[in-house]
Amino acid sequence: MEASLGEIPFGLDFHPSKELVAVSLITGDLHLLLDVRAHSESCRTVRFINGGQAVATGSKDCSILATDVETGSVIARLENAHENAINSLINLTDSTVASGDDEGCIKVWDTRQRSCCGSFNAHEDYVSDMNFIPDSMKLLTTSGDGTLSVCNLRTYKVQTRSEFSEDELTSVVVMKNGRKVICGSQSGTLLLYSWGFFKDCSDRFVDLSPNSVEALLKLDEDRLITASENGLISLVGILPNRIIQPIAEHSDYPVEGLAFSHDRRFLGSISHDQMLKLWDLDDILQGSANATKDQAAMSDSDSDEMDVDDNPSQSKKGTKVKNASKGAASNFFADL
Repeated sequence: MEASLGEIPFGLDFHPSKELVAVSLITGDLHLLLDVRAHSESCRTVRFINGGQAVATGSKDCSILATDVETGSVIARLENAHENAINSLINLTDSTVASGDDEGCIKVWDTRQRSCCGSFNAHEDYVSDMNFIPDSMKLLTTSGDGTLSVCNLRTYKVQTRSEFSEDELTSVVVMKNGRKVICGSQSGTLLLYSWGFFKDCSDRFVDLSPNSVEALLKLDEDRLITASENGLISLVGILPNRIIQPIAEHSDYPVEGLAFSHDRRFLGSISHDQMLKLWDLDDILQGSANATKDQAAMSDSDSDEMDVDDNPSQSKKGTKVKNASKGAASNFFADL
């Protein structure tokens, strides 16, 4: 199922408990059940907050807006929340969120007090993605400057920062029960860091190159979903590192974002083609089951410390990918 947005989307998020999805647009608009004129400049990022009662957006105009989900009315607007354009938002706790801007500054906000709790000068370029680890109260962040930072939310200090990689880092997820941190990059290489050893990556996976990895979404501890600039959405295994198979093709344009619905029935994707597409997750993963079994048999002798920089295996050409599924997904859009 797909819905035309009319403009290029930048951000995507699903409600934590309802069949509701929010998309932020280049025009500054927020698309929900209502079309909200949220910002004067491009609306780059969107997140449901306060248990889904409100949706927060960050903009090129340096402001953060909280909008009531039921009425579309403004709950709070933080003008000049950052000195530079806001590029990323993430939920931390029930009452705190973090925002990252174009110059590498990260701020933590109390949504109830509507005030800043602390900030980090974590990077020298735009903050591309953030990932929160609640057990250790650490915030992992990636940037266009090619670094991964670990921010301590108890001390409000940057605990460590990786060495500069060869290109921009675009996304970050944590896998293998917290033992591995995976970063996507503009060159299409996935960088694997071992937890606690963030200065340099321990492994590199190059099979997605040369297409930039625009987004990463963790499926489980061993598999993640990647979105690339060529419009392909792929299922990728981690340690052993392999492309299990392409699972969907959004369009010929870069895929800007991925997200799961609250019940993980649907995978949402947005792209420069100005479309929001919903994919039935069971449907698009069904074809990967046999591929996973076949590759598991071949990789029984592989080590968890394998390096795939040499002689990278190519993904199978001509692999069939799914179109956006109909049927159940159409019910999701019934009220839009």
